[in-house]
Amino acid sequence: MKTRTVERTRLVPHTIDGRTEMVLDRYTVDVPRPPRDWDRIVLTGVTAAAASIGVASIVWSTASIGDLLARSVPEPAAYAAAAVFDLVWLSCMALEWLARYDQARAALPRRAGYVALAVAMAAVGAHGWISGEIAIGFIGAAVSGLAKAMWTVVLRHHAKPLDPLTQQWVDKQRAEAGGRLAMVAVRRELTRAEQAVTAEHAALSGASPDADPERPESRADRPDDEETPAVTGPMTIADAVRTALSSGITDPDAVLRYVRTVADANAKEASVERYIRSLRTPA
Repeated sequence: MKTRTVERTRLVPHTIDGRTEMVLDRYTVDVPRPPRDWDRIVLTGVTAAAASIGVASIVWSTASIGDLLARSVPEPAAYAAAAVFDLVWLSCMALEWLARYDQARAALPRRAGYVALAVAMAAVGAHGWISGEIAIGFIGAAVSGLAKAMWTVVLRHHAKPLDPLTQQWVDKQRAEAGGRLAMVAVRRELTRAEQAVTAEHAALSGASPDADPERPESRADRPDDEETPAVTGPMTIADAVRTALSSGITDPDAVLRYVRTVADANAKEASVERYIRSLRTPA
């Protein structure tokens, strides 16, 4: 049996001058070497071969279609456009791979990939026909077809089909996660809309955009902004207290502020409270 050496660590007591501490000790052990996973090695090799075939297909198609298009447009533009043909169906294969656990979603990129492949093969065949090399045109078109077939087989081997019940469970989980993700964008959009409404209202009313008319601050936090009755002329302290109470101002501090505003700036708190008690006491 083959083995391999593995380094491990452990805590061991170590004493110096009568003081013991737990220290880290490194040691090696021989453990059985697992057998080679030939299935994984073969699959990795096949995937690498498919990747190489895909690159070769892109190079061949680009050279062939680029030479065809260069008859009418400058070469840089012709070869840049030629690279699109095989890149499209390869991109569709990548999307098909991403949707390997959802056959319904994978159907569209699969069909689109076949359409793009047919267009690429027709372009390569047209280049051979125009160049007078029909056989080379057919063989060159087969390069893209073989690359597509190779990638299809590899992806089918990697894909793990799900039974109907498991597929429904996966779809529900994906829909729930997608709903939460969608709500992030929706909330962001609603926030922008609310900010726009607030800014528009501020522009029309001349108020500060930070002041939300729908959310006024508590009057207890803004005593200076409390509504006060209109001043009709000079008042005595008693008249001012009577006017404040009749206007619905019941807080003694608010009444005192009103009296000092319209009647006597030096009005005493005790005098105002006495007038309040006398006016509240029924005769």
